[in-house]
Amino acid sequence: QVQLVESGGGLVQAGGSLRLSCVVSGRTFSSLAVGWFRQAPGQEREFVAVITPSGVNTYYADSVKGRFTISRDNAKNTVYLQMHSLKPEDTAVYYCAGRPQRGSHITSQALGIASYDYWGQGTQVTVSS
Repeated sequence: QVQLVESGGGLVQAGGSLRLSCVVSGRTFSSLAVGWFRQAPGQEREFVAVITPSGVNTYYADSVKGRFTISRDNAKNTVYLQMHSLKPEDTAVYYCAGRPQRGSHITSQALGIASYDYWGQGTQVTVSS
């Protein structure tokens, strides 16, 4: 049983920063690609960022590129999402998700919700204007 637990959400003013964490247990962490997704009220869940199992490659949604950074610490079984220059439109529940992957290529599959086998419960991020 793979478990993902997010933390680090909260209320922040526009222009501020937050760091989300995703701790993974129950499976060899280093074999999982991990993505971050978010879902705002009344909207579909959308891709934010992904990191390959080794951490060599990352990919971001255009809406967060240059402001968010995804990273991982395989010794701590943890993936991070550092968020800077937050905007009100970043307000959403943020989810981390895992999928087994071999190699370090990022394909379009990594952007799709259906490609991920394991999901966390989500953490709320609210950005006030």
